[in-house]
Amino acid sequence: MRTRREVLAATAAALAMPKVAFAEGEPPKPKQLIFNASGGSQIASLRENYLNDFEKETGIKIVDTSPVDFGKLRAMVESGNVSWNITEIGGQDGYRVTEMGLAEPIDAKIIDRSKFQPQAQMSHVFSPSCYSTVMCYRPDAFPKGGPKSWADFWDVKAFPGPRSMRNHPVDNLEAALIADGVTLEALYPLDVDRAFRKLDAIHKHVNVWWSTGQQPAQLLVDKEVVLATGWNGRFYDLIRKEAPLVMEWNGGILKQGSWVVPKGAKDQYWAMKTLAAMADPKRQAANAEILGYSGMHLDSNQYVAEKIRPLLPLYPDNLKKQVWLDQKWWTVNGAQIGERWNKWMLSKA
Repeated sequence: MRTRREVLAATAAALAMPKVAFAEGEPPKPKQLIFNASGGSQIASLRENYLNDFEKETGIKIVDTSPVDFGKLRAMVESGNVSWNITEIGGQDGYRVTEMGLAEPIDAKIIDRSKFQPQAQMSHVFSPSCYSTVMCYRPDAFPKGGPKSWADFWDVKAFPGPRSMRNHPVDNLEAALIADGVTLEALYPLDVDRAFRKLDAIHKHVNVWWSTGQQPAQLLVDKEVVLATGWNGRFYDLIRKEAPLVMEWNGGILKQGSWVVPKGAKDQYWAMKTLAAMADPKRQAANAEILGYSGMHLDSNQYVAEKIRPLLPLYPDNLKKQVWLDQKWWTVNGAQIGERWNKWMLSKA
């Protein structure tokens, strides 16, 4: 007959077997993974809601770097010297990164996207969240009511005051065409000539052409402008801190928050496991409450506090007013449009 100590030891060994067998089926754990992101409040939230727990559960250290740089990603892959295990990419670059062969395919055996939004099902891009380019204004500048559309943004008589827009053609061409009467359903392919004609009408009323995400929100707070375009999360942060700002979702241009495992990256299995941690709907909801970017899991919104839901891009009343950016169109036409944009800006100097 076995002693009590022997029985307990055998039971403990039996309970440990599945975990050990599972661990033995995995590749060796690296000491660290390089996670390249935008930095700032974003990486703080990602750490709080995803990465810190991943480190505790696996013992793998996540080293975050920044900034996001498509050119650097391309150079790494083409040289075969890939230092990033995971990197964020621009919301408009998912199709391009796939077509150029710069990313590994998302491993469906590790990452479950079966209940993700249709726009988050790209073969080589993992999209746990989304954001939108919207307009935002100071309500004290418009006591009779603020602008409700891109047409209003262009209407400098009814809504006077200095404006700010991004120094980039993406989103601006879409906004110009919507302001000119094009419906969301008929937006693509973009009528580029028509868009630039409409932009001609607003250019002199734009005091600041911004280049970094925090600029438009700060310009509004500092009263340097009364109306601006920008990424909803930047406005969300200040609105939550009771800044006198109002976002307008009508005509917003939605984009996926996008992450890839670079082609040829080391430790791809563990990189995919990191992304899998970001697929959980409750974690996505917690991240949304901090950053203002909706989770792409179909169940994530139900875990967001009710008072916050109307401030997020995928809230049903907001979603129906917006349009998803056509990544394929921009991949095909982006370089040519970028050159035209730069020439257009120089011509207005």
